Amino acid sequence: MSGKAVPTKSVHTLASSYAPGRAAADLGLKRTELLLAVQLGLVRTIAGQEPGRWRIPRAEIERLQSAPGFPHALRERVKVVGTTEGAELMGVTRDRFTKLARLGFLAPVKFYLNRYRTLVWLYLADDVRQFAEANASLLSGQAPVTLRSRLGAGEDRRARSWRERHCSHLLSLADGPWQTAAVTASMLDPTQVADIVPDPYERAYLNRLRPESTNLPGGPDSPTAEVAARVLQADDPDEIRWLRTTLGLVMDQARNDHPAPRPDGEVPAPVTAFGPEQGDGGSLRDADTIQPDRPREEATQEASGEPATQGRKRRRALLSWIGRGNG
Repeated sequence: MSGKAVPTKSVHTLASSYAPGRAAADLGLKRTELLLAVQLGLVRTIAGQEPGRWRIPRAEIERLQSAPGFPHALRERVKVVGTTEGAELMGVTRDRFTKLARLGFLAPVKFYLNRYRTLVWLYLADDVRQFAEANASLLSGQAPVTLRSRLGAGEDRRARSWRERHCSHLLSLADGPWQTAAVTASMLDPTQVADIVPDPYERAYLNRLRPESTNLPGGPDSPTAEVAARVLQADDPDEIRWLRTTLGLVMDQARNDHPAPRPDGEVPAPVTAFGPEQGDGGSLRDADTIQPDRPREEATQEASGEPATQGRKRRRALLSWIGRGNG
């Protein structure tokens, strides 16, 4: 993704770049709109001098300013809508729009709590328009039986659709297998992570590398923090199973890359491709459960962390699996 922060030690590069506040003003965006533009890959960033900080190169601002339709076109690409405005854009009722979102046809990009402490989802206006143009048959008449049965069973994929989109962005920023594992672990309940990663030093290292959720509403002490944390964690059985499997495989690669920091002289316990040596206890991480149609030899190569599956190829595979899950 073009929104990835590219680390650099060049003083000249940092000097010819702007902090987010200045960049947002020059681009005619609000701070929240700029953050969303970065997450969508519309604006390229570079790493700042402090960990977790980023800046916008002057050349990137000039590129965007010279684009056709600036600044209106850029603002339109990051425009978000709620249920009412989204339904109007699509030409359907609020109820139908909500049902389509619950079924996973529309992936939220943001959420917040209203004054009644109700979770409100926001969607990209561009996504809504494109969906309406490509799926006219779903905008009127009775929905197919399969969709009605899923709604009748209480299906609601909005939180999962947001997580998949959020996770995809975080994975695009991950630098190496340990950060990739930290992204995956951040979507799981701590008890799930402890089951897959029993070594306390490895879990501590994953926590240190845990990505900052900068697009979550409010700060860590805000009234919405608890709700935001709940939305961030997977709650669907299939989603949890996929994340557990993925975490197990990526941890194998991370351990092969380098061990987690630990007190001097302490030797880490031996770990197999399926977690600690505990017999069949790690069967959920069997590589064949991710893509059962592939030869077992190829899946075994993935779990062993051989060169063909390392680095960017691993992250591209994870992004691909996420996209397929959202479908």
